[in-house]
Amino acid sequence: MPDCPLPAGVLPKPLQKHVDPRSPPPLRMMGAKGLVPAVAPMDLVTMLYALSFDADDGVRTTAAKTAEGLPDKIFGVALRAEGMKGPVLDWLADRFAGKEMALELILLNNATPDETFARLAPVVSQRLADIVRQNELRLLRHDEIIRQLCRNPNALASSIDGACDFCVRNGLTLLDVPQMVEAHKRVHGVDPSARPKEETAVGLMAEYHDELARDDVQPPLRQETPEEAQKKLSITQRIIRMSVSEKIKLATLGNREARNILLRDANKLVCMAAATSPRITDGEIMGLANSKTVNADVLRYIYSGRDFLKVYAIKTALVKNPKVPLPTALKLMQTLQEKDIKELARDRNVPQTIQSQAKAWLMKKEAAAKGPQGGKH
Repeated sequence: MPDCPLPAGVLPKPLQKHVDPRSPPPLRMMGAKGLVPAVAPMDLVTMLYALSFDADDGVRTTAAKTAEGLPDKIFGVALRAEGMKGPVLDWLADRFAGKEMALELILLNNATPDETFARLAPVVSQRLADIVRQNELRLLRHDEIIRQLCRNPNALASSIDGACDFCVRNGLTLLDVPQMVEAHKRVHGVDPSARPKEETAVGLMAEYHDELARDDVQPPLRQETPEEAQKKLSITQRIIRMSVSEKIKLATLGNREARNILLRDANKLVCMAAATSPRITDGEIMGLANSKTVNADVLRYIYSGRDFLKVYAIKTALVKNPKVPLPTALKLMQTLQEKDIKELARDRNVPQTIQSQAKAWLMKKEAAAKGPQGGKH
């Protein structure tokens, strides 16, 4: 049996013994049967997933059966959870193959891998096929999704045509998909096989592997040479000329340099592809939280993400950023430490309302500290 691709550390400590291959079989079987008390739904399905890699065939089979038999209220909470891992969602897509509600939640979870979308696209119901079609970023990011959606007998022809037209308008043409070829003729009025060769993300990354594929841990301290500056300018110009679909692929696969260029793109789908890249770092997210020119959708993605808000510095940066909606910034301010609220009260570079509310919060706290004795003489 292959090892579980997720480390045991993704589970709370009390659950790790139930997935540890060195633990006694009865302890692992207890986990496989879902009999461990007081387990959060997300942790339960993650534990079952981990046990599906157990060396004991009985434990593996039991874990799968337990997952398939989970009641709606359990898997409903788990599949909505923001912290769900992609491999677990992929595994559950097979376990819940006949459950429409479960598959809908899997398709709506941002952590679901594109490969899972592509696997579900040709077989889901008409209603779920519409959900696949509406996820425009995924359609452009992963060709196989639109390719498989076009094979779905349940999908409405109008929905497939709309998806193909959207992809073609954004630079994606697949010559092996008849519906995409027809869409290209519809949109551009020409046969796509005769179109000129376009810049592709894969081609550019192959040509500039070191510049676009490798993330340096630390940028070089020396000054950039004129040749290096010219090469960087050439790469930037070629990226700008790419179609939206190729930019999205580069945003997903490329390094920090590629993401920095694409985060400034006028198309919000390109910006979001860069912000949601699996390779993006907390440091880059911190930079975006501080940025006053970042795309509003990217900023919303950050302040709506619980995992990002667990990083205190990111939360502080969002409060100071004038592009963050005031109600959101004020709500986040209430969770800051007193020393940072004092700093906000003195900082003239933050929005005036934030500064005023910080001062009001401090005055209220000071009055509360004095208590009834504050009025005695």
